[in-house]
Amino acid sequence: MKKQKSKKILQWATSDVVLNVLVYLLNLIFILFLFIGAIYINSVSDGMKYESWLTDSSNFIHFFILLVLLVALMAGYFFFEDRNFLKNPVNSEMIFLIIEMSLLICHVSGNYLNFYVRPLALATLLTLFLTDKKKAVFISMIYCLLTFLFDSLGTANITIDEYPIMLMGFASSIITVFVLENVYSRIKLLVMSLLLSVPSVICVGMMLINSSNSSWWIELIFSACSGPFTVSAFIVLLPIFETVFTKVSKFKLAELTDHKAKLIRKMITQAPGTFNHAIVVSNIAEACAIAINEDALLARTCAYYHDVGKLRRPEFFKENQADGINPHDDLTPELSANIIKSHTQDGYNLIMKNRLPKEIADVCREHHGTLPILYFYGKAQKFTDGEVDIAQYCYAGPKPQTKIAAIIMIADGCEAAARSLQDRSRENVKQVVRRIVNERMELGQFEDCEITLKELNIIIHTVVNNLTGIYHSRIEYPKVNLDGIDLQ
Repeated sequence: MKKQKSKKILQWATSDVVLNVLVYLLNLIFILFLFIGAIYINSVSDGMKYESWLTDSSNFIHFFILLVLLVALMAGYFFFEDRNFLKNPVNSEMIFLIIEMSLLICHVSGNYLNFYVRPLALATLLTLFLTDKKKAVFISMIYCLLTFLFDSLGTANITIDEYPIMLMGFASSIITVFVLENVYSRIKLLVMSLLLSVPSVICVGMMLINSSNSSWWIELIFSACSGPFTVSAFIVLLPIFETVFTKVSKFKLAELTDHKAKLIRKMITQAPGTFNHAIVVSNIAEACAIAINEDALLARTCAYYHDVGKLRRPEFFKENQADGINPHDDLTPELSANIIKSHTQDGYNLIMKNRLPKEIADVCREHHGTLPILYFYGKAQKFTDGEVDIAQYCYAGPKPQTKIAAIIMIADGCEAAARSLQDRSRENVKQVVRRIVNERMELGQFEDCEITLKELNIIIHTVVNNLTGIYHSRIEYPKVNLDGIDLQ
């Protein structure tokens, strides 16, 4: 699903500029060292003297100039296309590390396994699942050019063979972006990896068709293995990048929605009412995300965990009070409100403690925004003749910062309201959903998340459709006396 880029431009500090410049310079130097290492390996395998490459510095100078241009092109692309992504130097380091690891694996596998088995689409695949489609296409171009420079300037001379190899790498990368984008299963990814080998097999076949090499079929087999090798390397490296750079991929999100996940199992056993509520909210949130072109899997995962903070005191929330005992009956309204509103921060802390993605933790804090807890506010007014500070009965916030957080806020409130309705006809549900959205708009809850009125109307329509489907009416079955009826 296409991810919408934020229109909010974050303010840059001097430290952001300095750190980014430092990251780009250090990685430029590191890639130069990789090139020198490639020259050394090539000189050994070709039976040439390494010193001859050092005395004839033309190839090195050419590579340095072209490398500076490519690095400058990267900086310019991210500056104009996604300045917020570039602002964080950790993102820049991640992109460089993806390129460097891919170059290293390609060069080692090309020299010690086979030239045509190299995982040319590895950098694209990692970028696709750790960032987005547009960045993956751009990085595929940069990486294929770098691979071409390594192959050509790192050897004695440029031959016509290098050009089909560059085309082969770019074709495999484009197939990666458009075919594997929405694949969430590692097994399915391995099966579909054979498609990545198609450009390799075609290019190698074209180069070897008139060759006198009797072992041409071995080269074809290795080129056919390049796709599975690419995906295998990706599966190994992805968890490392996720952990080091605290990124969340679709595979990670899919794992987190599995009912065997640690916090999900806790909700099932300790807060079953909250879990069932989360399931319904997740279905609504996923449908809404699809409708407004947001990340549906992220919306679903955030919905699963949005109330995970209730695990701290599950018995204080109505959906978990199966025996009819309500602990709030013995508490003051102020203390009850403090317990209820603390579940947002408790959820954030629990998510971060378990080292889960921060995107999910942020939704835990934001899905109630700064809304008032009207039930206990009204109860307090009865005890104090109306003299109550409403700020004491409001959630701490912040307000939703993303469209997905806004979706969870709407879906959460609408599901709870629809569940309490006696008459769940479509008109009644639509009226309740529209009232809830309008209340949140009047209270300024969507001010920070760039959601539009058009998108809110789409969400209202989607929520109504889902709720009327979930809480649909059923026919009343008549009582039938089965005495004396033979059912055999």
